[in-house]
Amino acid sequence: MIELINVSKEYKRSRIRVLSNTMFNVEEGRFYAVMGSSGSGKTTLLNVIGGIDKFDSGEIIIDNVRLSALTRTEMADFRLNNVGIVYQNYNLIDCLTLRENILLPLHNKDIDPSELDYVSDKIAAKLGIRDILDRYPHEVSGGEQQRAAICRAIINEPKVILADEPTGNLDSKSTTAVMECFEKLNKEDGITILMVTHDLYTASYCDKVMLFKDGIITGSLDRDGMSRKEFYRHILAGLELGEIYE
Repeated sequence: MIELINVSKEYKRSRIRVLSNTMFNVEEGRFYAVMGSSGSGKTTLLNVIGGIDKFDSGEIIIDNVRLSALTRTEMADFRLNNVGIVYQNYNLIDCLTLRENILLPLHNKDIDPSELDYVSDKIAAKLGIRDILDRYPHEVSGGEQQRAAICRAIINEPKVILADEPTGNLDSKSTTAVMECFEKLNKEDGITILMVTHDLYTASYCDKVMLFKDGIITGSLDRDGMSRKEFYRHILAGLELGEIYE
């Protein structure tokens, strides 16, 4: 579903090489995490996969589409219809209700306005926030804001979700609620998810964890049928044998 082939990215002014011939595959319908320390380039990695930032060389392929072949307009359309992005800081608009935030990606779609409430109610019910749709972001918890952001990311029924430290601003209870939402979307709806994180608990919900350092994938750990608690211990042991990430 997602394939990176020798992808490199350097910030010209600072001459910092963030990605260095990065290579990996994310299988369709799977839930993968990329773990690395703060400042390791995880966000840049997601940004080039999502077409938000350009890469210097190599190729990224999503669902058999080569991103290097797309114009800026084509990339924007592809991202809108095929890729949902979830950010650490939610990126909700404060003056809009949760419902209005969720429906934003549909503003250019040919959908009968009378159907919009039904669409938003259905998707919000799936993630357990239907009863608060008419509240504003500042009136709900961080976990509820993040679940609204996830609803917005999947309103166009994307094939892929990219999540950038989605639990980085949440307490433990909200983290569990958000990760259970991602798990549900992956297992029940078959959405392919690639998440970057530095948190072991968050990573333990995934099918596979890839370790990221100095612009390359240095190793990986597969869940292979383990329970989440067993996988957590497996990830911790693997990091202790290599490098403990912040």
